[in-house]
Amino acid sequence: MQYEFRYQGITTQGKGIQGIVLASNKRMAKKVIDNFAKKHSIRINSILKKSLFLYNIKLPNGKKVKGRQFAYTKGEVSRALANMGYKNAKIEKAIIDIKMKPPYSSILMFVNLSSFLLKEKMSYDKILRMLADEETNLTLKETLKKIESELKKGKEGTEVFAKHQDVFGKFPAYMLGLATKSGNMAEVYDATAKFMEREMEYKKSLRQALMMPAFTVLAMFGAVMYYVIKVFPDTAKMFLKFGIDLPPMTAATLNISDYLAMNWWWIVSIIVIPIILAALWWRTPKGMVWRDKNMIKLPVVGHLIHKSSIEIFFRVFSAIYAGAENNIETLQASSEACRNKYIEKGIKEITIPLMLKDGMSLVPALEKADVFNQSTLSRLTTGTESGNILQSAQQIATFYEKETTYKMENIIQSIQVFIGIFIAIVITALTVVSSEVAMISPNTPGM
Repeated sequence: MQYEFRYQGITTQGKGIQGIVLASNKRMAKKVIDNFAKKHSIRINSILKKSLFLYNIKLPNGKKVKGRQFAYTKGEVSRALANMGYKNAKIEKAIIDIKMKPPYSSILMFVNLSSFLLKEKMSYDKILRMLADEETNLTLKETLKKIESELKKGKEGTEVFAKHQDVFGKFPAYMLGLATKSGNMAEVYDATAKFMEREMEYKKSLRQALMMPAFTVLAMFGAVMYYVIKVFPDTAKMFLKFGIDLPPMTAATLNISDYLAMNWWWIVSIIVIPIILAALWWRTPKGMVWRDKNMIKLPVVGHLIHKSSIEIFFRVFSAIYAGAENNIETLQASSEACRNKYIEKGIKEITIPLMLKDGMSLVPALEKADVFNQSTLSRLTTGTESGNILQSAQQIATFYEKETTYKMENIIQSIQVFIGIFIAIVITALTVVSSEVAMISPNTPGM
């Protein structure tokens, strides 16, 4: 999350200057401000973070009112309250002032409600004021108040929402800013809400299809290792103390247990270190491209992940095609929103340069990027020939939404069945070994 920092300084001509920067912490803010000051020969006197202050007011009738206000200093809050007629307010800086990103569901609710109220012909400033008053998430509440204030001052909507993309997300902030200069705000808000809903479903499906099975298998592996290394040996070695011969499976399992107990550290290292290195590499630009390129090649779920990214791409494309100033802006925003770095790289490094430098038309340039399937390109070709590429983009998004939703549900159910079978096999194997231990009987005296 980003915070506001206000700097004050003096130019070489002795003129006072003041400005605001957004940064995640004071160190980053100071770095930005120092670079600016060096470039323009400004001596910085102070850097203040906008913080949360709590105040208590005692009204003439004896009633006490509590409130909260973001400001740079305690004096600013005191003066603001004094201007309202409250001179004896008790003001304290909040001990805990952590800005938490609002839940995705809260952002989606704001977009849906805004769309509904816009269709009811309510003015946008009233919508922002009303939703801010009703919002329970403090970060989103303060953000909506700031947006309302800045829009009233005549600032561009795209600039205002871009400042708060850490709250709304990059693409929703872009779309909501675009809506302020659109002829049909309600339609843009509807499209944004649809995109956000599909993104939620996409992430949920991905977790259910890939992440949850992986965690289940990992948890089962850990439980089995604990049983084999700790629980089972304590039972089996008790028989060895009394010179009792162990059955074949029990003896073999005990040997495996001893081996794992002596060598667990390098076995765990072989498994864990590559996972950590892969996770760190996947955070790099090249790693993200490699990950997304190979993810769409996975068996069973790969083609659905690919089609989901294509669906999101064309859903965004159709949403901003009419409102954007040119196709290049539309392609950039759509590639960034599709959540696939491989597709994004192909669009930005191949398609867009071909269109700008060589004057190539949209569909051939997209085909050169080699990130879309032939079915998608054929539909786009039909759309360009008929002069209605927007309708083709909407058809592609709708078709892939229905296909991926249906097929992903079936795949998730199949994966859950296989995971259940795997767990049953592991539990059966442990039961068989444990039952063999239970059937061990001590040697009869004299034999």
